[in-house]
Amino acid sequence: MKFTAYYRVSTHKQGQSGLGLEAQKESVRRYVTGKGEAVPPPFIEVESGKNNDRPVLKQAIAHCKANGTTLLIAKIDRLSRNAAFILMLKDELESAGVKFVACDMPEANTLTIGMLAVIAQAEREAISKRTKAALKAKKDRGEQLGTPENLTPAAMAKGHATIAKMARQDKSVRHAYHFIAPLRDKGLSFAKIAAELNAEGYTTRKGGQFYAAQVKRIYDRLKG
Repeated sequence: MKFTAYYRVSTHKQGQSGLGLEAQKESVRRYVTGKGEAVPPPFIEVESGKNNDRPVLKQAIAHCKANGTTLLIAKIDRLSRNAAFILMLKDELESAGVKFVACDMPEANTLTIGMLAVIAQAEREAISKRTKAALKAKKDRGEQLGTPENLTPAAMAKGHATIAKMARQDKSVRHAYHFIAPLRDKGLSFAKIAAELNAEGYTTRKGGQFYAAQVKRIYDRLKG
């Protein structure tokens, strides 16, 4: 049996660091040992589980259909905990004639993942309700909410420093606008204005060079 592995991580930070991704790869590696070989390359999606727009997942399904492979994921919740999305995916897999296996629940298939999704969504909603109830009870008792570490003098100083930095950056952008506006009124293109800004030593909020698209955004945002 041949497999096509699909991995999903929730953030770009997780994708870059391998956090969460390596555990999924290890689950897949253990599952396919003695059963087959994952078809390279794996399909890796960096997207929140709340977002149902999964272009990489669609590519993985198309790859499975074209190559006669089975879609393999490490955990069922790597697809989604949204029942409607899972049911839609179930129909898509069936219409494409693509088989599906989750390493953490290999007995699941296109006939059962809909039921599992409903259960997962119900559990997610129950957890949310319990969390909100616990926070409300804590607040009613007069206890402090939030992360105590974020309330230390050092953390608060860091927060103020970040706010001050953003204010300085915004001020710099506004200064750039006063340079941009008269040049634009003279009919200069945004690309030409960007070149002028760079020549005069202006920088973007991140300290980089200006490009036409950035100049246009500043002009459109501040001209009113």
